[in-house]
Amino acid sequence: MALSASATHARSGFNAAVVVTLGMAVTVGGALAFQHIGGYIPCALCLLQRDPYYFGIPVGIVAIAASVLNLPGWITRALLVVIGVMMLVGAGMGVYHSGVEWGFWEGPASCGGAAGVTTNAGNLLSDLNTVHGPSCTQAALRILGLSFAGWNVIASLILAAIAFMGAKKAA
Repeated sequence: MALSASATHARSGFNAAVVVTLGMAVTVGGALAFQHIGGYIPCALCLLQRDPYYFGIPVGIVAIAASVLNLPGWITRALLVVIGVMMLVGAGMGVYHSGVEWGFWEGPASCGGAAGVTTNAGNLLSDLNTVHGPSCTQAALRILGLSFAGWNVIASLILAAIAFMGAKKAA
């Protein structure tokens, strides 16, 4: 009976690690698709919000491997907690960016507007030093009233909840 309960807990850690890792991959993949297929150029804060996903996906893969290799359950739990904290940081970054977009507070000085790239090849090298991404104060797109930053908050909170619940259930 104890073996069965332990196997169930280990399985729930594995399931949570798979779901949260796939969720992070789909979320950051969607952002990359909007950028490269949809043509939405990300601002500096948009790019910064991707970092928890870029760091979290490898941690999730390690959590999956730890579960598959039947390593002690505390390893999977700890990795899921780390992912949960990363997703909470991502949610905080999204809240900050959303506040900048809504004008609740000032954004960083590095988030100024962009000037167009010249078509003159002689000015191309100088343009590389002067052209920056779009302003962080303007939402590129709003879906159901939320910008990409707002949707990142929701995705990050859901993924954090999955990671923390998985850590609680993992043996």
